Amino acid sequence: MAEDAGRLADNIVYFARALRVAGIPVGPGAIMDALSALAAGGVAARDDFYWVLHAVFVKRREHSPVFAQAFRMFFRRRAGLDQLAAMLPPTPQPERKPPPGAQRVQDALAPSTHRASKREELAQDARLTFSDQEVLRRKDFAQMTAAELVAAQEAIKRLVLPLDEVRTRRLAPNRHGHIVDIRRTLRASLQAGGAVIDLKFLGSRVRPPPLVALLDISGSMSQYTRLFLHFLHAVADARKRVHTFLFGTRLTNITRALKAKDPDESLAAVAASVPDWSGGTRIASSLHNFTKLWARRVLGQGALVLLITDGLERDPDNRLAFEIDRLHRSCRRLIWLNPLLRFSGFEARAKGIRTMLPHVDQLRPIHNLDSMMELVRALSAHGGPAGDPKAWLKSAA
Repeated sequence: MAEDAGRLADNIVYFARALRVAGIPVGPGAIMDALSALAAGGVAARDDFYWVLHAVFVKRREHSPVFAQAFRMFFRRRAGLDQLAAMLPPTPQPERKPPPGAQRVQDALAPSTHRASKREELAQDARLTFSDQEVLRRKDFAQMTAAELVAAQEAIKRLVLPLDEVRTRRLAPNRHGHIVDIRRTLRASLQAGGAVIDLKFLGSRVRPPPLVALLDISGSMSQYTRLFLHFLHAVADARKRVHTFLFGTRLTNITRALKAKDPDESLAAVAASVPDWSGGTRIASSLHNFTKLWARRVLGQGALVLLITDGLERDPDNRLAFEIDRLHRSCRRLIWLNPLLRFSGFEARAKGIRTMLPHVDQLRPIHNLDSMMELVRALSAHGGPAGDPKAWLKSAA
């Protein structure tokens, strides 16, 4: 009996280590609590065992799918399944999409020798850090391999978006303000017995403006939009009032899906909520639906709008000029991010591009990490030179 208890304790310790590597914070105290709960409850069924460990180890909602995947992989019975599989002829199985967090759990439960060899590979790659990063920053997103896409996603997470702050009508304590705060002044004078009156001032409160992103998910924009979603997820995790919309043949609000802390769970929810990914593009209709349903809710207080599209309109009518002009008048700044600017010989020849150019404040490329870093600097209070859209109209003329 003591030997069985010792094996159970070892398994719980190894399982807790795997959870910690997978991203769930599990300390020694939680392990002791799990052992005490199992000893007090005397659980015998698999479901009871699962929920006891779940109640002790999982403290946040986004950790639940990672825990479920780790429990299923760690405590599965292999002997009977292996014997049954050996007796049956091989049959093709349909490919199933792994659940969110499956890759992290698989890496966490990998043998220690595999992790050691992986660390050695990373140490060897670190010797070529400068040249590799140079190539990665300049490489087009559409030409990256799977490993390079993973490295690009990690680099995007480290980007910081220093939005310029705007003044609001509300007041806040400010030593350089221009309005005397009577309440704080009297309170400070009472602390000194009324002998000294130290004036306190109020000034305008500043705060980052709302950020609204409209992303094209047509076939030509699919790869660039996927990478930019990782950037928006990091921004939404660090800031408030970030609203994200996807449009192709219809408009989809994915703001709530990007609020999930776990990036795998967040992007899986985005993929499940968008039925028209890699389809056609209807820019005018999508902008019309946005201004009609969402503009008054999200474009207040000096909002900044990022429009990510190649501008290749497929709507037969001529509503695009009116819709893009109405969007431009409703926000403080409208920045157009176009991956077609990656070509050195790009000219504004397409009708949709020429229609949109007069109604945007900036036109910038968004095809690699360097262009994304330039965007971050442009959005800061002391950003670089703006991408003047009028220059492209003059060159095309």
